[in-house]
Amino acid sequence: MTTQLQREAGSANSAIGLETVIVDRYVNGILDPARPMLGPVRDGGHILAHTAPGCWGPMITPAIRGGHEVTLPVAVEGAEVGDAIVIRIQKIEVTSLATASGTGEAIAGRFLGDPFVAGRCPQCQTLYPETVACGIGQTAIRCAACGAEASPFKMTNAYTMAFDAERSVGVTLPAEAAEAIARDAGRYAALPEHSVQNPILLYAPHDLVGVVARLRPFLGQLGTTPAIPMPDSHNAGDFGQFLIGAPHEYGITAEQLQHRTDGHMDIDAVRAGAILICPVKVTGGGIYVGDMHGLQGDGEIAGHTCDVAGKVTLQVHVLKNWPIDGPILFPVTEDLPYLARPLSPEERTRALAVARSFGLEKLEESLPISVIGTGADLNAATENGLQRAADLLDMSVAEVKNRATMTGAIEIGRHPGVIQVTFRAPLDRLERCGLLEIAQGQYGG
Repeated sequence: MTTQLQREAGSANSAIGLETVIVDRYVNGILDPARPMLGPVRDGGHILAHTAPGCWGPMITPAIRGGHEVTLPVAVEGAEVGDAIVIRIQKIEVTSLATASGTGEAIAGRFLGDPFVAGRCPQCQTLYPETVACGIGQTAIRCAACGAEASPFKMTNAYTMAFDAERSVGVTLPAEAAEAIARDAGRYAALPEHSVQNPILLYAPHDLVGVVARLRPFLGQLGTTPAIPMPDSHNAGDFGQFLIGAPHEYGITAEQLQHRTDGHMDIDAVRAGAILICPVKVTGGGIYVGDMHGLQGDGEIAGHTCDVAGKVTLQVHVLKNWPIDGPILFPVTEDLPYLARPLSPEERTRALAVARSFGLEKLEESLPISVIGTGADLNAATENGLQRAADLLDMSVAEVKNRATMTGAIEIGRHPGVIQVTFRAPLDRLERCGLLEIAQGQYGG
């Protein structure tokens, strides 16, 4: 097992990759390729991460400059720009006992241009102010320097949810219970030791009471480090739009948004058993993880969902000379759209009978793939995903559209602009681009 000393001494330029790298520290919200990475982990090695809750906790903690609190990036031995990294999600375990979430809105006067990135105290005008929690409720977060209310966000319709011991279901709670949890918010959130966020449970929201929800945890953030400094929650084609021309120090041009890696997907299929392939845009790749959600319906239409702390086990493998622009996903079979699931032997037998009755002796063989697209809105994200899929499999966009319609679907990861183009791709195309073995390992055949 890797020691703390080994982890801190490791660098992306180390000659020997480690079998296991344990990550329990977090960035301040900014993914910066110039900062040292942990590791490197060897090609085929493992990353064990202890993640902090994302979204609401960091959002009410303006000292965190990105809207999330993701892990320090880990370098992968041998990963160079123009490669890709295969990430096998082996295990996800929720450690939080409860969460709070819901819809919200920014508070005017408490940020510079972007409330997720550049919180500012409305009284002393300190940018990225340190804060302290004074009591519970939505006025609890105060500037440590002057005492003014300093959270850039307020909740508009929200809830506190407690989980069963197996983390299989959650129930939203009434005021008295929510307030009791708020008074012990750090323990119920299971905040990791090195997390600096204000736990959102402090707000004790209780607009929805007695609602039962199933838990199925996944990773809202999983990916590689972008080629330029970028707030973690904005490493995507939709949230990244807020950086274009922004007045704070992390503002970029429209052209610079191409340096993103789309690690912030909020796709509920990025869960245990899935395989994610990510682009390498900096030496070492820089794998980071966070924003674990206990549950989410497609689209995350409320803008937020049940943020939790948890433990994650990943295995990594480098694909050399394999340039891609954004992530590719091989979900677990039950997460595939009905039309995209691999054909059963019985289905192929029936199809072959139809084909032979018309003189066709051979059927196309195919397996599922899901290509991620992001953009300013769902239309732009769809066009991005279609083009990425066409480039990957050497098809026309028109052919991808037909295949996604006949043998798959366009699925919404996050509104306003993250989608999956999912369909069954011909085996020869998967083989040509080097993904056949991965697809067969995931789905058989």
